[in-house]
Amino acid sequence: MIDRAGRSLLLGLIGAGIQASRTPALHEQEGQARGLRTIYRLIDLERLELSAASLPDLLLAAERMGFDGLNITHPCKQAVLPLLHELSPDADAIGAVNTVLFRDGKRIGHNTDCWGFTENFRRGLPGVAVDHVVQLGAGGAGAAVARGAIQSGVRRLSIFDVESAKAQALAERLNTQFAEMPATVCVDLASAMSSADGLINTTPIGMVSHPGLPLPAALLRPTLWVAEIVYFPLETALLRTAREIGCPTLDGGGMAVFQAVEAFRLFSGVTPDAERVRRHFDRMEAAIAEI
Repeated sequence: MIDRAGRSLLLGLIGAGIQASRTPALHEQEGQARGLRTIYRLIDLERLELSAASLPDLLLAAERMGFDGLNITHPCKQAVLPLLHELSPDADAIGAVNTVLFRDGKRIGHNTDCWGFTENFRRGLPGVAVDHVVQLGAGGAGAAVARGAIQSGVRRLSIFDVESAKAQALAERLNTQFAEMPATVCVDLASAMSSADGLINTTPIGMVSHPGLPLPAALLRPTLWVAEIVYFPLETALLRTAREIGCPTLDGGGMAVFQAVEAFRLFSGVTPDAERVRRHFDRMEAAIAEI
């Protein structure tokens, strides 16, 4: 890993509806704390009136402008794969990328979402039952979270996606990687929820740009724990509804922090202070709450 301490760092985030993202501030503030001049730009497909089909042009432009790397978010985590030269072992196993490094003429894809989820889950919901968990969403973030959930001890993961082929492909991928074949496709959400210990939402529903609930509220019950990966807003409609009926809950703030911690290390070659990054995040959330 190249030690970039004392140098400048130019980064960006490609995604749709990302104006509320805390990622730029997290990287810039941690860079400043480490004596590393960091500039982080949002490349918002919605604002630019573009789609994931523009990824080849956007990556090429970032390379030519001297970017050190990019974070990648919805809806581009899987679409970016054929545009890369190399994948880290985690990114290859997951089949999705959220971090791209530009190094020596190559684009190298990594995935820090998986570790970000597992670390947030370990800290935020210790000791919860994990015999059976329902996951909503089988996209790029869902692929990383599903792997992280199984690595966190989930014994049976029922994957539901409105595009059933995505759920099937993810379940098959996981079952080839884990000997116990822990993943199944959820075709009857109500039935699966009735026997589940927990629920993980990896869909964008709940974001500022995608408001609402990702499933009927009637399927929630107090004995169910509920985890989100959405963090803007920090309290989604799902978490608010779950808390009102007494469910243990986990917001997406920790995952945002820990995936950023690992991405910063990859971008910079400098190991960040995870607790300091978390304090940065909490201060931003507190400031927003006061508005």
